[in-house]
Amino acid sequence: MSRQFTRERLEHVLDPADERLRSRAVLGATIGNILEFYDFGTYSFFAIQIGQTFFPANDPFASLMLSLATFGAGFVTRPIGAIVLGSYSDRAGRRPAMTASFTMMSAAALLLATTPSYETIGLAAPSLVVFARLLQGFALGGEVGPTTAYLMEAAPEGARGLAVSFQPASQQLAATAGALVGEILSLTMTSDELNAYGWRIALLLGAVMLPLGIWLRSALPETLHLHQVPVLVARPRGQSSADRRIMCLGFVILASCTITTYVAGYMTTYAMNTLHVSAPLAFGATLISNAVGIAAALLGGLLADRAGRRRVMIWPQIMALLMIYPVFLWIVESRSAFAILGGLGALTLIGMIPYSAFYVSMAEGLPRNIRARAFATIYAFAIAIFGGTAQPIVTWLIHLTGSALVPAWYMLLASAAGLFAMLMMPETAPLNLAPDHKRTFVTPRPLPRHSSKDGH
Repeated sequence: MSRQFTRERLEHVLDPADERLRSRAVLGATIGNILEFYDFGTYSFFAIQIGQTFFPANDPFASLMLSLATFGAGFVTRPIGAIVLGSYSDRAGRRPAMTASFTMMSAAALLLATTPSYETIGLAAPSLVVFARLLQGFALGGEVGPTTAYLMEAAPEGARGLAVSFQPASQQLAATAGALVGEILSLTMTSDELNAYGWRIALLLGAVMLPLGIWLRSALPETLHLHQVPVLVARPRGQSSADRRIMCLGFVILASCTITTYVAGYMTTYAMNTLHVSAPLAFGATLISNAVGIAAALLGGLLADRAGRRRVMIWPQIMALLMIYPVFLWIVESRSAFAILGGLGALTLIGMIPYSAFYVSMAEGLPRNIRARAFATIYAFAIAIFGGTAQPIVTWLIHLTGSALVPAWYMLLASAAGLFAMLMMPETAPLNLAPDHKRTFVTPRPLPRHSSKDGH
């Protein structure tokens, strides 16, 4: 299906002389990404304690809802940060944009952790908290695009998929780290201690990494203007129309990924409130899902380097689509630990693989001069629209229908839309072409050098 939309075209890749930056670039970008997503997401684990500290109310539910509304404020500024920092990255370089994003995120986390309570400074307390969340959203909105572009540009052409897969894998790792910190603090502190200052410790753990993160990112080699050599790759026909096409398809796929991810993140609440299983089993499902997600993201990137982007997007997505309903039916009917842990683990393993391939495919499919801004903006809008609504919609539909299978139907709809968009994505992996024009390997083939006799 993709052949009618593609043709061979020249693109630049890193010269082999730049091999020295590979591992350092991936390490520095990934660690910074983990810390930023940790800082942003840890708030949700302590929403109750933060609500009691900054949004006191006679009704505990009202306090919690005000806290959650403040958490949601971080999604509002993500598109703005994506546009501003993404544009800055495409103009000034990936490194300064990533450093600026990390600095703002850490400063906001430090502000959250050190703001006095409502009882101490009154309305200034919730005002500072809302400002900190808005700043965190702005910073994270400008993190994903430049980091993804950097990982793709810094990687060897035959390992772009694996390098870019550290983007989704690092997000899963950050979520796992936040959950583990919360679990450790809850086990080692009394409820009063956790409410008083335990949640501040969790936030400070991210903020104190500011010097390390700034040092790592400021020392990274820049990839935007590196010396490059031409190679032959398959590129979309008609660059401007292809850009718009890839961005539209990318938005649909990211919306599908967002809904799937946030519904999976809802499993702890779903398991306790709807399935009525024990809390340890419910939290165990989330931890298993996150851990499997890390491995699946890396596996998806590795496979994308071996078999191309489209295959690794499409076939696992079809498998996941076929698995969703049977897995949820098994979980709902048995409600056993084996079904919940094993079923969700298997579904996450298959379902996460396509998105690593998509990340690198979209980064490769966009021109370098708009890559960070376009990726960041599409990602931020997909998260803002579908990430913040997925769990409330599922909760409302379960209440409305009384069916415990609502998450399955919602994931099926999102996954089907994602598959349709994946089928329409062109192949962007660098290609070697045999005489019959069939793929033989995904490593790019250098163009022949012309001698001076040819007039070049």
